[in-house]
Amino acid sequence: MANGPAFDDAVAIAHAHPTLGVGCHIVLTDGVPVSAPASIPTLIGPDQESFRPSLSGFLRALFLGRVDPADVTREAFAQVAKLQRAGISITHLDTHKHTHLFPAILRPLLDVAEQRSIRAIRNPFEPHFSLALDHGSHLRRLGIRAIGRLRPSFSAILQHHAGHIVTTEGTVAISATGDLTPTTLAQLLDALPPTGTYELCCHPGYNDAELDRVTTRLRAHRDIERNALLSKIPEVLRQPNAPQLIHYGSLDR
Repeated sequence: MANGPAFDDAVAIAHAHPTLGVGCHIVLTDGVPVSAPASIPTLIGPDQESFRPSLSGFLRALFLGRVDPADVTREAFAQVAKLQRAGISITHLDTHKHTHLFPAILRPLLDVAEQRSIRAIRNPFEPHFSLALDHGSHLRRLGIRAIGRLRPSFSAILQHHAGHIVTTEGTVAISATGDLTPTTLAQLLDALPPTGTYELCCHPGYNDAELDRVTTRLRAHRDIERNALLSKIPEVLRQPNAPQLIHYGSLDR
C-alpha cells in the first residue's frame, strides 16, 4: 500500500529480499490518498481528506456514477509512482477490497499499468474448484458467486490489453479468508488442477502490538495462516509433480 503506515518498512524488506514479487495494492476506499484530496474529489469521503471509509459507500457512489474514472487514474498513477520512486519493481497491480472487479475501476487501472510498464494484474475471481470446497461462511460464498457474474466483462476488458498485461486463471481461498487453517489449506492445495496458474489469497502475519493498532477483522487468524503456510507449502512442494511456486513477475516470461 503506497499510502499505508508501514510503507517505509515494506520498502526496506523488499530491497533486502530482491527475489520477492511486490505488487502495488491500489487503495480507493478505507484509507488516505497519495494525491491531494482536492485533485480527486469523487474519491474523497465526508471528511474531505480521506477515501470513503466503507466499501458499501464506495460501491454506492460507483453504481450511481459519482466516481470519475479520471480521478481513479490520477490516484492509481500516484500510488504506483510512489512505489517506483522508492525503487520497487512492481510485478502486478491488485486492489484493496478487490474494487477492480468492476469495469469502471478496472479500465483506468489497466491504462495506468500499461503507462507504467506493469505487466500483470490480479484476477479477483475465485475458481469453481476452490468455491466447491465450501470454506468460509455460506453468505460469503453466495456473495463471491454473485460477483462471478462480472468475470466475462473482466476478461473482455483485459483482452483489449492482450500482449501487454497478463493475469492468472483465478485466485483461490478468497472464500476461506479468516478460515485458512492447515486443514483448509491442505484441501485447497490438493484440489489444484494439474495445469494452470492460480494466486493463493492469504494474510499471514503476527498478532502483536503493531497489529493491535490496525483496524482489521483478521487479527488472531494471521498467526494461524502464517503457521499453516510454513507447514503445508514445504510439504506439498516435496511431493512428486508438485506445483511450482512463483510470483506475478514470472507470468510473462
